[in-house]
Amino acid sequence: MKFQLYLIYVYTILIVSCKGNSQDKTPPAPQKEIQPKEVISKDGFKRAYFASGCFWCVEAIYENTKGVKEAISGYSGGHTKNPTYESSNTGRTGHAEAVEVIYNPKIISFEKLIDIYFATQNPTQVNGQGPDHGSQYRSIIFYQNKEQKDIIDQKKTALSKKINRKIAAEILPFQKFWIAEDYHQDYEKKHPYNRYILNVSVPRLKKLQNKFPDLVKKRH
Repeated sequence: MKFQLYLIYVYTILIVSCKGNSQDKTPPAPQKEIQPKEVISKDGFKRAYFASGCFWCVEAIYENTKGVKEAISGYSGGHTKNPTYESSNTGRTGHAEAVEVIYNPKIISFEKLIDIYFATQNPTQVNGQGPDHGSQYRSIIFYQNKEQKDIIDQKKTALSKKINRKIAAEILPFQKFWIAEDYHQDYEKKHPYNRYILNVSVPRLKKLQNKFPDLVKKRH
């Protein structure tokens, strides 16, 4: 009798458990789409944000582009506050080394900045550029509004068709840019004979000079 009661008990538990599991299969509510944050123009200058390998390289490329007032190295695209070079290099913050480009839209357009972006990197390399590997070196183009996103989408699709390869760059809504440590700023300019600068940054800068000679600032 006790054994029969035990079987009834176990059977009841199994039925209740199965019902509970079936309820757990309800699909989760869709996550709210992250909306981009737009940076307000100041004194006629706009800001654009790019990640493509080491920020020393990207900063040097845009610093030498006509119409760009300044390029600043930093971090973006992650989920932590106040990222540092050390923390971002762990790959656990989600941040990539990025650059803030402050430009005059009357001299150079956002579209042309995108052209320069793709032309000065290996667009098919995933999670890095050249010798730099890891999610902190991945390629990202950040958009601040629908117009920018449409431009990026069109450029990326056109390039993919042209080379018949998948383009690695992510397209993400801009949220926040964190300025990097002082010693990272203007690194190519301050350390022209650094081995990394000579072997990695300079070749990327030469791509700008070769492909867009009319857009290169005269260096003093």
